[in-house]
Amino acid sequence: MTISAMEAAKTLCELRGWKLSNLEIQKILYLAHMFYLGQTGEPLIGENFEAWDYGPVVPDLYHHVRGFGRSPVSTGFWHSRLIARGEPEFDMLEQAAQATKGVSATRLVSITHRPGGAWATHYRPDARGIIIPNEAIKAEYDSLNVTA
Repeated sequence: MTISAMEAAKTLCELRGWKLSNLEIQKILYLAHMFYLGQTGEPLIGENFEAWDYGPVVPDLYHHVRGFGRSPVSTGFWHSRLIARGEPEFDMLEQAAQATKGVSATRLVSITHRPGGAWATHYRPDARGIIIPNEAIKAEYDSLNVTA
């Protein structure tokens, strides 16, 4: 089942004790989406990622929490449900939250900017609205030679 970016973001924030910045949420969500897509063939979230200057971004999610700047996002998802423990989407979000614990925002940006990756092949400097297709995200996962 595909979930919304807002539900995924709220769940990631809860899993990480509401200590994630907008940028960190975007990057961790992208990685979770890529691995879920690669392992299941289905997208984790229903919205598209776009190739922005600092990496893959879900624009609606960005605009929803941009007021926090670089500070941790502490509220703002009142109308979004938490994904329940035991749902496959929760499991992927939990794995992503754990795998990126202690990873700096700068390092997350560098991971999502991987040469030859989906973001890198679609990015155009200072452009907005360039969608990163799920097929390209899946191809990036496949290129990692990851075993599920």
